[in-house]
Amino acid sequence: MSRAMQCHSCLPWGSWLQRSLSGGRGTRAVHVCAASVPGERGGLCACGTVPLALGYVGYQGGSGENPVHPSSSRHSQSQLRNVASSGAIKKHQKSLSAWFSHQPNEERQFGPSFSLDAVHVDPVIRESSLEEILKPSPDLTIQEQLQQPCRQVISLHNLFDVDACGRQVKNVVLYGTVGTGKSTLIKKMVVDWCHGRLPRFELVIPFSCEDLSHSHAPISLRRLITKKYQHLRDVVPVLGASNLKVLFILNGLERLNLDFRLAGTELCCDPNEPVPPSAIVVNLLRKYLLPEASIIVTTRPSAVRRIPAKYVGRYAEICGFSDTNLQKLYFQMRLSQPGCSGEGSRGGSSAEQENLVEMLSRNLERHNQITAACFLPSYCWLVCTTLHFLYFTRTVPPTQTLTGIYTSFLRLNFSGEVLDSTDPTNISMMKYVAKTVGKLAYEGVMSRKTCFSEDDLQQCFEVEMKTESELNLLEVFRSDVFRFFLSPCVQPGKEHTFVFTIPAMQEYLAALYVVLGEKKTLAQRVGKELSEVIGRVSEDVAVVVNIISKVLPLRFLPVLFNLLKIFPRYFSRLSGRERDAIAHTMAEELFKEEDYYNDDVLDQINSSILGVEGPMRHPDEAPDDEVFELFPIFMGGILSRRNRAILEQLGCSIKNLAAFEIAKAMKKTVIRKSHKGLPPSELMDYLFFLHEFQNERFTAEAVRSLRAINLASVKMTPLKCSVLASVMGTTCHEVEELNLTSCNLDSSSLRTLFPVMLRCKALHLQLNSLGSDACQEIRDLLLHDKCAVSSLRLANNPVGEQGAQFLAEALAGNRSLTQLSLLHTALGDSGAEAIARHLAQNRHLRELNLGYNSLTDAAALRVVEVAKKHEALDKVHLYFNDISEDGKQALHSLRMDRDGVRALVFLTAGTDVSDYWSHILSVVQRNLPFWDRDRVRQHLALLLQDLESSRSQTANPWRKAKFLRVESEVKKMLGKLQDGTL
Repeated sequence: MSRAMQCHSCLPWGSWLQRSLSGGRGTRAVHVCAASVPGERGGLCACGTVPLALGYVGYQGGSGENPVHPSSSRHSQSQLRNVASSGAIKKHQKSLSAWFSHQPNEERQFGPSFSLDAVHVDPVIRESSLEEILKPSPDLTIQEQLQQPCRQVISLHNLFDVDACGRQVKNVVLYGTVGTGKSTLIKKMVVDWCHGRLPRFELVIPFSCEDLSHSHAPISLRRLITKKYQHLRDVVPVLGASNLKVLFILNGLERLNLDFRLAGTELCCDPNEPVPPSAIVVNLLRKYLLPEASIIVTTRPSAVRRIPAKYVGRYAEICGFSDTNLQKLYFQMRLSQPGCSGEGSRGGSSAEQENLVEMLSRNLERHNQITAACFLPSYCWLVCTTLHFLYFTRTVPPTQTLTGIYTSFLRLNFSGEVLDSTDPTNISMMKYVAKTVGKLAYEGVMSRKTCFSEDDLQQCFEVEMKTESELNLLEVFRSDVFRFFLSPCVQPGKEHTFVFTIPAMQEYLAALYVVLGEKKTLAQRVGKELSEVIGRVSEDVAVVVNIISKVLPLRFLPVLFNLLKIFPRYFSRLSGRERDAIAHTMAEELFKEEDYYNDDVLDQINSSILGVEGPMRHPDEAPDDEVFELFPIFMGGILSRRNRAILEQLGCSIKNLAAFEIAKAMKKTVIRKSHKGLPPSELMDYLFFLHEFQNERFTAEAVRSLRAINLASVKMTPLKCSVLASVMGTTCHEVEELNLTSCNLDSSSLRTLFPVMLRCKALHLQLNSLGSDACQEIRDLLLHDKCAVSSLRLANNPVGEQGAQFLAEALAGNRSLTQLSLLHTALGDSGAEAIARHLAQNRHLRELNLGYNSLTDAAALRVVEVAKKHEALDKVHLYFNDISEDGKQALHSLRMDRDGVRALVFLTAGTDVSDYWSHILSVVQRNLPFWDRDRVRQHLALLLQDLESSRSQTANPWRKAKFLRVESEVKKMLGKLQDGTL
């Protein structure tokens, strides 16, 4: 067993907490464990065999006194000046700047292409030492780390300053766990040099250790440089012969297997001699090759010890955004960028951006779990990207999915890396995470648990450890990756438990664990392995059996072989059942009745990032039940073609056939369960699931069964409108009803939903603050030749006079509308007059509601006069308007059989109770929360007075009883209004 494993295999599981706190603030340290370090003793030999004449005198620990060189000849100085001032280095700078400023696709999908200069915030860098790296870190909570000052902070540009002993530092090891921003920091360093902000070095040559690891053919240093950077072919010949200040950057040293023993890597001081790339790196770090060059190495903590300490002048740890002020600065720079809200955004988007930054800052100040998550700059990126997706998505269909964001996030941080390059299995980091952390996440989802004890971690990670290799992989994971996914809980009383750094990440990894088929019983795993083995050898066995059967009359051999081939076929059927189980799990989790009345998942994500405004929960108060509604949505999203392609790059393969069979099984479960009525928030989740699944054929089949869509009281953000339009756009079937009551719609939302509303028969748009701009969109909708809307309700919207003009124009040309409700829409007399003028051109409207619009006698009678001549209109609602006694008498005189129209104004009809009295009172009761209570009280008093007057004019006892019943209902309503109970 290696010395590292001997040291750490007996550690108590309390070290999970110590390790998870590594890489943070002042007194934090990374507790490193790795496999045995090759070449430690060999490195000592190397030091002893270096000739003094080669200028190695005084070198120790990667630092050395400033060497005294013999004065160069004028020719050499002239040559150096020519090289430095030549266009070669300037071309190199231009090329590097273009390459390192290039933003990945994940950035370009969300607004403009941000430059590193525009949005970069340097993480905290802390000077460290090998002794500090190897000793356990103190047991600090997240709050303590955030509150205490960070010591030994050093800036990126000062990494090569002299050390505490006054020696010039030549080799720097910059280490940090996954997600702390090592690669981004190096990109920023290169860009700074290209723009003249790193004058210490005249030439910077970056190398990717991942790139170097793929080549084992011998190559010289000079050839390697010119192969990667052709512009430097005139500079390379003088690298070793001049005092040119050169910086080599070796990014991702954990990808290389370095051997510092002389027996493993021979000494080489000639830049022209071909040696393996790993040997070039070793000799550069030994300072045997180009001893005057400076080198900065980035690596994960587990690989720090691969370089013997005597070759390192300075250790520096990237602590991420361990200061909340850095987190706030990043969010402010990222979310306040002009154009962040996308093209075509309105001026109000700037205020929305500022509001987002303010809400996020307040949540960070509370030291919630998100503060701990944003220790890692990577999670700051994820938060900004998610907010951009939630608030600024206005395209149809959306160009991104939430699952795609999380999958891309993992690609940016892991990009197919293997967990340990020294391990022969070469398991990808993401595959290891899916098997281990995914199991923990899944068990948490199934037991509705988000906090995990050390016993939970031990059960998940160590229960199946049997070999040295597995234990080594676990130690590397604990050192490098654990903190990326799990962090100590900040909730009081739970400081020694762990939660997923971002709550949604638990559900994503649980979904990945299930879809990858890792949730297997022992019998299923053994059966799969046997099936693969038998399948591989079946062809060879067939050849042997055929030969033997021709030589010997053994009739039973072919029979035995055929029986042998039955097993893989039988196991394939079992695999089909496993995919049925995946589909069943998805359906069960998607339609859990106990989650029916929660907020929709998009609002839940928004709350988890921005927090919930209002009083803080008391520590002794019982917490709400945990909700995992994203879990089935992520399962569907992972099965989409794009996400499967990205996961393939990360080493997590999901075959096309498996995805097809799961989708086929889902038709029996998901679509069947969706036929029952879903509450609005749950229906929104189902629509979002179909969007994430990205399977147009499946979505079309699922949507055809949705004849009525009720999303009342769901806050329809631009993203939700885009999702609804995209999902419904997969078919062209007619929708019986679309209920968007109280959904925070505006004109932009209506524009997005135009194709959906066009084929809806009943359209409910009440309580949405729709003004004249929105009415213009509705006019275009009603005038469209394919409009199918027959019932339109716009009650309790500030339509106004201008909006009424647009709606009147729509009435004149529309051929489908039969019912129009403009109850309480602030029309006034002018708006009613506009409606009346265009009403004569309409031939299909049957019912018009103009109640509670401050209409006077003239406007009301004008509408009724037009209605008398209308071919189809037979009912006009005019209650709760400012109609006088004379107007009342004129409207009372209308007769359906004579005038062809009935005006609903009062609860009475002459000396009888109106047939519509219950309808009018129910309308009042339903809309009371949105109406002026004093005005409602006045109108109810008038209605009561009218009832009493009409009752006194009739002698019919049956009618008197009816009047008394209605009066009783009105008095009851007035009493509740007075008491404030209604």
